[in-house]
Amino acid sequence: MSMADTVFINMCRDILENGTSTEGEAVRPHWPDGTPAYTIKKFGVVNRYDLSKEFPALTLRRTALKSATDEMLWIWQQKSNNVHDLHSHIWDEWADGDGSIGKAYGYQLGIKHAYREGMFDQVDRVIYDLKNNPFSRRILTNIYVHQDLHEMNLYPCAYSMTFNVTQKKGQERLTLNAVLNQRSQDVLAANNWNVVQYAVLLHMLAQVCDMEAGELLHVIADAHIYDRHVPIIEELIQRTPYPAPKFWLNPDVHDFYEFTRNDVRLEEYVTGEQIQDIPIAV
Repeated sequence: MSMADTVFINMCRDILENGTSTEGEAVRPHWPDGTPAYTIKKFGVVNRYDLSKEFPALTLRRTALKSATDEMLWIWQQKSNNVHDLHSHIWDEWADGDGSIGKAYGYQLGIKHAYREGMFDQVDRVIYDLKNNPFSRRILTNIYVHQDLHEMNLYPCAYSMTFNVTQKKGQERLTLNAVLNQRSQDVLAANNWNVVQYAVLLHMLAQVCDMEAGELLHVIADAHIYDRHVPIIEELIQRTPYPAPKFWLNPDVHDFYEFTRNDVRLEEYVTGEQIQDIPIAV
């Protein structure tokens, strides 16, 4: 059993057994038929993944590594807010006629700010600090920008990454760790998707900064299972997990802006049957 499966199963059981219901409340999300989308939720879920030991892809069902990586690079590398720059259609629901999702996600990471050392956007500032001041406690990004929320077609869910570098005893190379902060998460549709893409990001940044990948800490303020997802989750967590897959990242890439979705793959990735046509609340 992979550690990612253990974390996911325990989280889902905790939500189902100890969470609170929003049924009857004036909730924003609705199903495509107009019915309110209620949830069972848990406040303050914290999951920890040690990337030095295994890659946290679920084996209970398959997580699409290349598609998850493509979306992450769309935000962090292309710094785009236009769905036409994606190879999938996962953001189409929130795009306008021109393909824009407004001043959200990649748009915020691409804005340059003035620092003592010069002008940087948030991604370039992270890379600069990891290379030049790795033990700083100020290496972070934040895309939840209040003055621009009214121009975002969807408020950011995963909104902040805080990076922290450690040096393990007896090791010359530094270890890169990170905290992913998320205000809200649809556990069935998005949990492992987000974990996988930010694990890939951490591996990529570690490689280009000549570090080892360490721990990814995932903090979710509102971790929820939608009412129509409950029977799917109940079946999913009863499945037999498999060993964690092996993660491959192209070792020849040493510039973050040269990575593509084809520079990652999972080897020996055995999974349970994929779940088709998951209903998505909007």
